Amino acid sequence: MGNFTFDEINLMCIYNTGTRQGLMDALKEMREYLEPDETELMAITDSALEKLSAMTDADFAALELYPDFDDKEDADAE
Repeated sequence: MGNFTFDEINLMCIYNTGTRQGLMDALKEMREYLEPDETELMAITDSALEKLSAMTDADFAALELYPDFDDKEDADAE
């Protein structure tokens, strides 16, 4: 069901509107404001959008979208 990365989950938490379609719309809108040098954020956004498009609303509702404020490296070490 998605196999979202750490960065994708955190991005989705920031832009989550409560619905899959709302989140996708918010990510698409945000993507329009990215600068050409923001390639990493664009890649994360595109990957998240692709995965969100492939899932159902029921699958989305089952996701636990809570930001992980721990450093990614700290989380990987556990």
